[in-house]
Amino acid sequence: MKSIIITGASNGIGRVTAEYFLVQGWRVGMIARNAVKLAEVDHPNAVQMPCDVTDEGAVDEAFEGFGHLDVLFNNAGMFGPQTTIDEVTLQDWQQVVDVNLTGMFLCARAAFRQMRNQTPQGGRIINNGSISAWTPREGSICYTTTKHGVSGLTKTLSLDGRAFDIACGQIDIGNARTDLVKNLEVKRAAEGLEPLPSMSVEDVARSVFHMASLPAEANVQSMMVMATKMPHIGRG
Repeated sequence: MKSIIITGASNGIGRVTAEYFLVQGWRVGMIARNAVKLAEVDHPNAVQMPCDVTDEGAVDEAFEGFGHLDVLFNNAGMFGPQTTIDEVTLQDWQQVVDVNLTGMFLCARAAFRQMRNQTPQGGRIINNGSISAWTPREGSICYTTTKHGVSGLTKTLSLDGRAFDIACGQIDIGNARTDLVKNLEVKRAAEGLEPLPSMSVEDVARSVFHMASLPAEANVQSMMVMATKMPHIGRG
């Protein structure tokens, strides 16, 4: 049975993706802080691992206890304050960096260590970037900056993993209908702006599954899946 660990698995993209992989017959390790939400997924192949991705010891313990790992979907993230840089506190900035960069680093490190030392050696890491790694949304200084950092993490892991049969790719998602996007749209509505085009979260889950299911000799280095009519290409 193939295995995957998904971070940020209690809701949104992580939750839907975890449920999709379970239906496909995978063993799914689900990491999130909210143990109650994780427990809602009642499936014999679901392994609930309540864990804060910014806690080094907790992350290492979770991965070591999971056993053989084929894929990590490094998904946990947060948006942070929706405002201009002069209104962002250092605490706001640090919180987003801790989750989006440090948390992703810690989980990638734990997965890499497991994949390097297991038999057979190897595996795949899929990092959740964002369309903001290419085209920022206004008022997103913390989120956008960290997502550019994720792209650097992905490329470096791709290089460093070659000697150990560890592939790494990045999925950049634009306007999946998660709570995060819905909350952003509340702000747009308050400013008298029209809602942006969006897409189903299930389409993201299917895309991640395609990346995860490739043979070891093939890798999707970068995939962008986005709402067809969202303002990314051209002048919006």
